[in-house]
Amino acid sequence: MQAFQSDIKRFEELNAQVLGVSADTLETHRAFVEKLGLSFPLIADSGAIRELYGGGRITYLIDQGGIIRYVHKGMPDNDVLLREIGNLQSR
Repeated sequence: MQAFQSDIKRFEELNAQVLGVSADTLETHRAFVEKLGLSFPLIADSGAIRELYGGGRITYLIDQGGIIRYVHKGMPDNDVLLREIGNLQSR
């Protein structure tokens, strides 16, 4: 999450919304946001999102139409994600 935060301005410049999703509680999310100084939303998933997208450390680029355009399992490289976002926008 800190990696996304460190490049949040670059994501925002591309009009990309960063969201974090986990099964942790809202209270846990609040503490995590405060501890790490995150400026993007964290979603407390009851299992519905995990059921649709799978669990674990997975990053999805989803376009404005709700179509998944890119998937990365594990910790992604922000430069790669930003490049992929740029590629999607130039289509």
